[in-house]
Amino acid sequence: MLLESERMLDRMEEFNGDKWIEEFEAITKDAERVQRESLRKILEDNGSAEYLQSLGLNGRTDPESYKACVPLVTHKELEPYIQRIVDGDSSPILTGKPITTISLSSGTTQGKPKFVPFNEELMETTVQIYKTSFAFRNREFPVGNGKALQFIYSSKQFKTKGGLAAGTATTNVFRSSQYKKTMKALQTPCCSPDEVIFGPDFHQSLYCHLLCGLIFREEIQLISSTFAHSLLHAFRTFEQVWEELCADIRTGVLSNRITVPSIRTAMSKLLKPNPEQADLIYEKCSGLSNWCGLIPEIFPNVKYIYGIMTGSMEPYLKKLRQYAGEVPLMSADYGSSEGWIGANINPKLPPELATYVVLPNIGYFEFLPLSENTGDQDQDKTEPTFLCVDSKPVGLTEVKIGEEYEIIVTNFAGLYRYRLGDVVTIVGFHNSTPELKFVYRRNLLLTINIDKNTEKDLQLSVEEAAKVLAGEKLEVVDFTSLVDVSTEPGHYVIFWELNGEGSEEVLRECCNRLDQSFVDAGYVSSRKVNTIGALELRIVRRGTFQKILDHFLALGAAVSQFKTPRYVGPTNGMVLQILCSNVVKSYFSTAFK
Repeated sequence: MLLESERMLDRMEEFNGDKWIEEFEAITKDAERVQRESLRKILEDNGSAEYLQSLGLNGRTDPESYKACVPLVTHKELEPYIQRIVDGDSSPILTGKPITTISLSSGTTQGKPKFVPFNEELMETTVQIYKTSFAFRNREFPVGNGKALQFIYSSKQFKTKGGLAAGTATTNVFRSSQYKKTMKALQTPCCSPDEVIFGPDFHQSLYCHLLCGLIFREEIQLISSTFAHSLLHAFRTFEQVWEELCADIRTGVLSNRITVPSIRTAMSKLLKPNPEQADLIYEKCSGLSNWCGLIPEIFPNVKYIYGIMTGSMEPYLKKLRQYAGEVPLMSADYGSSEGWIGANINPKLPPELATYVVLPNIGYFEFLPLSENTGDQDQDKTEPTFLCVDSKPVGLTEVKIGEEYEIIVTNFAGLYRYRLGDVVTIVGFHNSTPELKFVYRRNLLLTINIDKNTEKDLQLSVEEAAKVLAGEKLEVVDFTSLVDVSTEPGHYVIFWELNGEGSEEVLRECCNRLDQSFVDAGYVSSRKVNTIGALELRIVRRGTFQKILDHFLALGAAVSQFKTPRYVGPTNGMVLQILCSNVVKSYFSTAFK
């Protein structure tokens, strides 16, 4: 009896969000000292690593010596070291202790996944980020004793040539016992059994996630997935299969589309005949107009919808809001396959305004200034910013509000002064640690001449042009782009998938509007003198972007980690092939002002 009481006290202690917030406030008030301590710990733990030994640190752990000895690197420079680890070399190469797990990036940016070292220390930082953001989130939107509808999927882990466990970053996290324990303590449990989450077939897992959500519809307190894309994909799928789901609930018999034995067995324990529930769901779905307000109608007690909704996910927010109705959308924390950066401690902000506070104890952070004329207040805001040749990184507490920086990460898993490629703007400080907003990925630029259009610029142009579709009640399902320099002059190509067929007149106007909506000064001036040619809009068949998703899933990516590539470069040849083979109409801009 005493042991059970102790366990209850432990669980109550774990749910003490106020304590987590107090700890967060403490470390952010003394960010500079915490940063020095974090760097010292990283270098002491990994001082025996071959990489650090070769750079002449000789046991020094202060930031000044570290910056003087260790160069800035990209993944390319560390790849030979990581490959040795992947191939089974267990000597201290990048870290003092052997790396036992490898994470794979999604591969959607560069066309192929990157290998990234993963260890228990990174898992601990994951848990800390989750605890911190949950504490702030639960203070504003408390969830009770219920369940979560989580559209999460884990691809298979496999063994590398050297015998290391490897999988996508999300797979390594989802399979961790530490993660499972933390999630059980932090929030209402997932309504889907593990067999669904870890199922080998994404389409079958998605169907069963939806079915579990309907079975426990009144208990659902929150809906989440890693990315907004996964959430939108789930409810677009619901539109297609809702009648079949109702039939399953009515009869208590699982659809024949579910063929994986482990999933069928697990679902049979949950699914019982419930004609009244099926009729109610059928009536609610039938009464919806264009599926607006679907989520609160079907899940009456849901408090919020949660996932990464910034960057390349922003284009999905408009449609997601149609499904969500009055239920708030909330952007998750900021990180990458290489590790975490910051927590969202302002959950009431809409995703478009989401900011992240850097946790100074989860790694060592530097920031590379990207503006040439940071002191020139009269600089034309439409001019692109460039990385200064003589720029030097500044520390976490040395950044300036309003400036853009590329993040440089040093973490506990063997990445030292690693250029993440993410560009952020500093919007303020929380105590003494910066609060930042994600802007774009540096290597995702549409550029031909002196033009530099970011992923955000592309998104804004698409949103502006898509307004023309409203009259025909059409929507852009998804989009991407490429730079075509096969002819002179080169030009932008934008691929659109629509949810229906548009008239010639409307699509030609969309093409013109796309061209005119890029306001980057380099693009505008180049178009006027014809050093950049007329923009081309290519309409692709329905389902084309699903084929792109299926392509990456076949390569081993997890759908919960998938991001539609917004720019198709030379390393994404198969994606370009899928796009080009599904083009049904093409238009060139005929007007440019």
